[in-house]
Amino acid sequence: MQVLINLFIGVLWMFLQDDWSILTFASGYLFGILVLFILRRFLDSKFYLFTLQAVVQLFFLFIYELFTSSIMVIREIIKPQIDIKPGIISFATSLESDLEVTLLALLLTLTPGSVVMEITPDKKLFYIHAMDIPELSDAVIRSKEKFEEAIKKVTRP
Repeated sequence: MQVLINLFIGVLWMFLQDDWSILTFASGYLFGILVLFILRRFLDSKFYLFTLQAVVQLFFLFIYELFTSSIMVIREIIKPQIDIKPGIISFATSLESDLEVTLLALLLTLTPGSVVMEITPDKKLFYIHAMDIPELSDAVIRSKEKFEEAIKKVTRP
């Protein structure tokens, strides 16, 4: 809703200036950001630029975890003797909503070396298949903790 209000302020600014250029819209949009920032305590949700910043941080965290886990999997693959011990690990999560749990499951599944197999009906316990239990299970648990914190910043006020 805040984005729509900000866009409306930008268009209204263009209308009041009687100049329909992109620069006038940009200055009106920036003015709208200032107005919304000042009035943020009267709004029921978090200021949308803070949420956007948290989404960008979550994206870069995922890219970092994807890169590091890919390196770990490649290192295991190129060894002359494959010495992996696949297995299933379980861990509890502090996330509550369906969106948060689904996002965590997708992020963990997209990182190489781990697949979320099942989530209990109460959404508190994950079962994950890891490619190499001694090495990757610690990495998966660290990734889970980082992802949980980043997801909470995005979804909670």
